[in-house]
Amino acid sequence: MNRVFGKKKAPGPPPPSLDDASSGLGGRIETMDAKIAACENELKVYKDKIKKAKSPAAKKTLQKRALEVLKRKRMYEQQRDAVAGQQFNIDQANFGLESAKASITTVAAMKAANTELKRTLKKDLDIDAVEDMADDMAELMEDFNEINEALGRNFATPDDLDEADLDAELELLEDELGEELDELEANATPSYLQASKLPAQPTGVPGSQMPTAPVDDLGLTMPQVG
Repeated sequence: MNRVFGKKKAPGPPPPSLDDASSGLGGRIETMDAKIAACENELKVYKDKIKKAKSPAAKKTLQKRALEVLKRKRMYEQQRDAVAGQQFNIDQANFGLESAKASITTVAAMKAANTELKRTLKKDLDIDAVEDMADDMAELMEDFNEINEALGRNFATPDDLDEADLDAELELLEDELGEELDELEANATPSYLQASKLPAQPTGVPGSQMPTAPVDDLGLTMPQVG
């Protein structure tokens, strides 16, 4: 049987992960960059030698070598661009894989939350009971408002009063208060303090109109002879 169908192949090593593949390509890109930098340095050396060369044959030889280095540099650049494109594709695939894993985790969490929510609504929250409680609260608030209105009612004010009568009475009351204020202002100053009853205010210095008595040499007042 083994000769007809052959032996089953032994399982090989597991394939590398996308991260490993990307890291490997990144190492190759770094190697290519180092080779490209070495070619650029070599081209600078040939460029300086070509400027300093005096013989046309020597200059031609240097130009031929510089051309070979330039071709090698272009080859390395093409290889680096190709490897960079591969690395980009692997990174894109890795990003898509990680996004898919995150989506699976999100969907699983949402399913678990949906199940838990249904269980909670079915076991701990009854919609009919919540609606009944809301109706009861509304009725209680209405009763409470009616109680507040009853408690705030003014029992001394009759219900059959007309607003027009109240306004007319208020105007009469304002007129009476105005007349009383006028009388109080008129009687506030006593008659003996009014301006027409007071004597004229003196303007001179006291004693300035009295005659001056004669004095002697010692400053004593001399008796007046009648």
